[in-house]
Amino acid sequence: MTKNNKQKKSLKKKLAKEEFVLGTWTVLPSPAVINVIAAAGFDYVIIDMEHGPMTFEKAEDMVRAAESKGCTPLLRVPANEEWLILRGLEIGSHGILVPQITNKEAAQKAISAMKYYPQGTRGFSPYTRSGGYTSLKAKTLAKRKNRETLTALLVEGVEGIKNLGEILKIRHLDLIYLGTYDLTQSAGHPGEPDHPEVQKFVKKCVKQIRNKGVAVGCLAESQVKVKQWKKLGIQFIAYGADCSLLYHACLDIKERF
Repeated sequence: MTKNNKQKKSLKKKLAKEEFVLGTWTVLPSPAVINVIAAAGFDYVIIDMEHGPMTFEKAEDMVRAAESKGCTPLLRVPANEEWLILRGLEIGSHGILVPQITNKEAAQKAISAMKYYPQGTRGFSPYTRSGGYTSLKAKTLAKRKNRETLTALLVEGVEGIKNLGEILKIRHLDLIYLGTYDLTQSAGHPGEPDHPEVQKFVKKCVKQIRNKGVAVGCLAESQVKVKQWKKLGIQFIAYGADCSLLYHACLDIKERF
């Protein structure tokens, strides 16, 4: 087993064992930035191809930069399209996050695109970074990747929250990442994530997801929020984004001096 495969399996194992993992979003198209973040010891980074000005070629270099420091590189594709998910996996990312999941059908489409037969419909080619660039191990490729690839869905809208129960019926799902501000709308208090009723609603969603054996993730923008989410049972926390971490570090220095 290669070092990279161990890394892939490790994050999935942590989530399966209900361990806490901490990472961040990366929207800056820079392998150097990811290398620094990974060197700091984050468990994972999410390369954002939905909002960041990212190409697949650049994203592949960012995957390598994360792996070189033992950090798990995940990738958010810009849309729930099979070819985007396929390319995101073939550059070597250890898992895919698919945005704007609103119902069971969309969820099944995304998971199927991430998995080889018999679990899904992922296109097969060993001549990629993910495949090892050779057909020598093609016979075991599908089984290995089906076992190792982390599957994640972003449930971000009111409709997705309403259909959460149906979404959770699909198989081979590792993680649901909740759009917390959309949850405020579902709870009837838009823009108020700290409202008691919103917290109650979030707790209900987290419990519903965890009861199905699926990990829960969301965004945190402060140490207080990290502790709050951990207390609710959210184990996959993305702390801000690379650009915001850099911005606030510089702002703090400026304000101090």
